[in-house]
Amino acid sequence: MSNLKIFRDGEPDKPQLVVDSKAAMAVELAKAGIRYEQWQATKPLTASPSQEEVLEAYAQDINRLKREEGYQTVDVVSMQPDHPDKAVFREKFLDEHRHSEDEVRFFVEGQGLFTLHIDGRIYEVLCTKGDLISVPANTAHWFDMGPNPHFVAIRLFNNPEGWVANFTGSDIAGRFSRLEN
Repeated sequence: MSNLKIFRDGEPDKPQLVVDSKAAMAVELAKAGIRYEQWQATKPLTASPSQEEVLEAYAQDINRLKREEGYQTVDVVSMQPDHPDKAVFREKFLDEHRHSEDEVRFFVEGQGLFTLHIDGRIYEVLCTKGDLISVPANTAHWFDMGPNPHFVAIRLFNNPEGWVANFTGSDIAGRFSRLEN
């Protein structure tokens, strides 16, 4: 189940706000400049859909975002619990970093924990099936796919070469929750 927890950046054990309603999550995240919305497939997907099937099922929303935000490249990424390099991939995203472009993810299946560091506050956003999150360019954040990752996600990029992480050097991410799955 998707949820949002908001903390002061120095108080990882005391959330100021916990929200379980997707509509309320969208409102709270919009206040911080974060796009959060839900998408529905326009056609059923097979049990193990190809990238083409996924992109076709969500083409209306993808095309809308491309028009609104100028995204140039779209792909589908997936991770399963039996992936031999899952620990390496998880570790890659756990430290606070920024990107020079938006980081946009739509969860077709599974889940992931995006944690955003904005104006002295920490926004923990557990995204699940049907959730889109767009982290604006230069927003400090980290991502946890958990020790046994399971997700299929659509990614949209402004830069055809994909995103490049610029790590902040802060240890703040280690003080906040990890996804346990």
